[in-house]
Amino acid sequence: MDLEKVHILAPAKINFSLLVEPPREDGLHPITSKMARITLFDDLELTRLDDHSLSRYAILWHDDAPKKADIDWPVTHDLAVLAHRALEGAVGRSLPLQMKLEKRIPIGGGLGGGSADAAAMLLGTSELFDLDVDLQEIAIGLGSDVPFLLSGGAGIVRGVGDVIEQMPHEETHLVLIIPEYSCSTAAVYESFDALGCQSKSVGNDLLLPACKVESNLQTDIEVLGALTDLEIHLSGSGSTMFIICDNEQRATELANEISQQTNHVAMATQTYMPQEAMERT
Repeated sequence: MDLEKVHILAPAKINFSLLVEPPREDGLHPITSKMARITLFDDLELTRLDDHSLSRYAILWHDDAPKKADIDWPVTHDLAVLAHRALEGAVGRSLPLQMKLEKRIPIGGGLGGGSADAAAMLLGTSELFDLDVDLQEIAIGLGSDVPFLLSGGAGIVRGVGDVIEQMPHEETHLVLIIPEYSCSTAAVYESFDALGCQSKSVGNDLLLPACKVESNLQTDIEVLGALTDLEIHLSGSGSTMFIICDNEQRATELANEISQQTNHVAMATQTYMPQEAMERT
C-alpha cells in the first residue's frame, strides 16, 4: 500500500569542536568538526498529493519553541523546500506534497535548524514516493551540515561536510543557552577571513569571529562563565552557547538557574540517537 503521510523529527546538532581552514577557490571553508544530534527537534509532516497537484508549503513555530523570531524569508528560499525541489530535479519529475514544518530550533543559532529540515525533507519525500536515489549526493549540494544530519547521530565531519566518520553514540547532557540575538553564518565566516584566523587544534575557530560580529556574545560568555564556574562553548557560528554537564539532573538545575538569573533562554538537552524517527501512515 502506498504511503499517504509521514511525520519526521528533525533534530538539531551541536558542534563539540569546529576547526576551520582558509577558503577554497570556490569560497567554501573546509572544516573538521565533532558533531552530535541533540534532543531539540523541528517537526516535519509531509502528505502526498495527487500526481497532478501543485506542492504546498507551510512554515510556522511550534507552540513550545524556546525562542521565536519572524519567519520573514520567502518560502521558496527555505532549505526544506529547496531540498524537495532538488529531489524533484534528481528524479526528473514532480513529487507533489503538502509540507507542514513546525520549528523549534532557533534561527541563526548555530544548531543547524535549516539543514535538519532539509535532511528530514529528503528522507521523508524519498520514503513517501519510494524513491531510489542517492540522497547524500543531493545533501552535499544543499549545505555542509545536511549530509551529517541526513546520516548520523554522532561523527567527525570533514571537508565541506562530504566526509563523515560515524562515531559510537555517547550520552552527553547539555545546557543550551539561547540569547535574544542571532548570528549570520555568512557574516561570521567573512569575519573569520577578515581577521586572518588560523585553525587551532581544539575548540571552535569561529568563536572570535562570532564575537566580532555580535559584540554581546563575548560579554555573555564571560558573565555565564562567572555565574556557573564552567566552560562556555559555542555551537557552530553561534549564537547558541552550551555547557557540558555530568548528568540530567545537573543540566536541569543549571538551566533553571541560568534562566532565572539572566535574560537568556536556557534548556537542558542531551545527545540523540534515534530508534525510529519517522512515523508512516
